[in-house]
Amino acid sequence: MTPRHQRNVSRRKVLTAMAGAAVAAPAVAVIAPHALATVDSDDGGAKAAGALPLTIVNNSGSFSNSSVFVYIVGNQDGKQVRVTPEGTLAPISLSDNGADGFTDYAIALSGSGETKLSLPYMSGRIYVALGDRLKFKAVADGNGNAALQYPAGWVTSDPNYSVLHDCAEFTYNSSGMFCNTTMVDMFSVPLSIGLTGAKDRTTGTLRAGGRAQAFAAVSAIPEFAPLVVADRRIIAPGHGLDAGIFAKDYFAPYIDEVWSTYTGKDLTVTTDAGAFTGRVRGDRFVFDGPASVSFSRPTTRDVLFCDGGLAAPNDGTTGPVAAVLGAGFNRSTLVSNPAQPTTDPAAFYRSSPLTNHYSEAVHAATLDGKAYGFAFDDVADFASYIQDTAPTGARLTLTPF
Repeated sequence: MTPRHQRNVSRRKVLTAMAGAAVAAPAVAVIAPHALATVDSDDGGAKAAGALPLTIVNNSGSFSNSSVFVYIVGNQDGKQVRVTPEGTLAPISLSDNGADGFTDYAIALSGSGETKLSLPYMSGRIYVALGDRLKFKAVADGNGNAALQYPAGWVTSDPNYSVLHDCAEFTYNSSGMFCNTTMVDMFSVPLSIGLTGAKDRTTGTLRAGGRAQAFAAVSAIPEFAPLVVADRRIIAPGHGLDAGIFAKDYFAPYIDEVWSTYTGKDLTVTTDAGAFTGRVRGDRFVFDGPASVSFSRPTTRDVLFCDGGLAAPNDGTTGPVAAVLGAGFNRSTLVSNPAQPTTDPAAFYRSSPLTNHYSEAVHAATLDGKAYGFAFDDVADFASYIQDTAPTGARLTLTPF
């Protein structure tokens, strides 16, 4: 299977249509489109057809079925939609807001046991809220179309800040089901996601005590400790930076070290397009190879969001190189290894304290070592991402706290 960072598809394309209309209180937000809607050769040639059976399993051990609420929201053909309890698509409408100013799109779980739902073709998110309902507000976007304000658990003024919630992301279409659990924005509820079809796959499952382990690990790092919100969630450091609780220059010494190191020697980045050889010239990291690409010196925010100076266009050249650099900065492998990407996880997060300890913690908490701790965590296949081109069922499980 070709590593996803080498494929000619940008991580920012999976939920692009969904993200175009979605807004999150209190400001416009891009729904984190991290999984790649690509087709693996080992999935077989069959195509997905029709609605996909979706099973929700509450094995949390902390909340009864009656205290768990599910929301399936996203986009189909450029329009904001949500899934009804009957498994049909309904458009987002401003008239859906109730007397309290918010919609009620919650899908209740069955009284006991598993809950069987149906997933139509769409891209979106499956939210789970525990103990209370989420407040999604229907609003008009910049083009006058109905859209949703999504929960922003990293914003203290968000109406959902006090609600224990989390989500998984997916794209389901005639090419198959492409999905992941995500910690790119925050980590809160232990979730695993599984697919049956050409193969049976599951990812995202936490180790026994993994949630507490992650909270403790992040709390133990002074620079990261403010990201822990009681026992409710851990905010990703990029959002923490924007909220003023994470240092804006945290990665600056490591960025300077990378720039200094590769002023005097080459860095090789291998992608599906071929090998790129780069060196810092002036204040830009310039790569030659299948194409000439270059990058300005990134900021800490650029590193954490894999954006700005590390933005990855879907061009097959600049994008894949940017993704590998983004992973190398977050995993702190760029200085130690002049041939990227680094594929040995034992080499990740070793440049203490200048590494992404949040991502390190969520990876350490999972059984398979895979998680989406930052936007390009699928470089070298370390993301909690699975896909199937001929799916017969999907399963989202709330695992023990």
